Amino acid sequence: MAMNRMEKPSKIRKICVYCGSGPGTDPAFLAAARAFGAILAQNGIGLVYGGGAIGIMGAIARSVHDHGGEVTGIIPKFLMARERALHGTHELIVTHDLHERKRKMFDLADAFVALPGGVGTLEEIVEQMTWAQLGRHKKPILLANINGFWDPLCALLDHMKKLEFIRGDLTFDLLVADTVGDILPMLEKAAQAVPDTTMTTAVPDQLL
Repeated sequence: MAMNRMEKPSKIRKICVYCGSGPGTDPAFLAAARAFGAILAQNGIGLVYGGGAIGIMGAIARSVHDHGGEVTGIIPKFLMARERALHGTHELIVTHDLHERKRKMFDLADAFVALPGGVGTLEEIVEQMTWAQLGRHKKPILLANINGFWDPLCALLDHMKKLEFIRGDLTFDLLVADTVGDILPMLEKAAQAVPDTTMTTAVPDQLL
């Protein structure tokens, strides 16, 4: 996959990537993680992720590191053995629980991307949609729709809009990129459209 280098300074310094602790059955998922990791490093954008050494998580973290980029892993203590916390390649922050992990990921990131993953990945990216819907932040949110992985979620969101559970006053911007090369330009375009002072407000503890 081709690398993308941004031609002008980015408002995005770090991107939080939610993704699976497994590799999935489609080789394109791991390939996309490695390609996006290289793109992040090439553009001087840091990776914030779940801290694991296996699956898609491990693939993107190693790719960023191998290409000279900055990686921040954030993992709860109880998951360090299960997800094989990746040591020695980046800053590793160990939290007491999932709530603290989510708070730190949110605070450090300027945008959020969901690569293919399982229930945890789904929960994390939907939570960012919820916070955006409630007006707590305007940080870009993007689904990396590799080989149509997120098509069912997009269909469900369209279904919710059609039935007016997502109404005009509850709408939020959701980006969908079908190729890895589209991710960073789409995020940057969305970030440039948002004034710096309104990118984020404090997310109340009760939303975590």
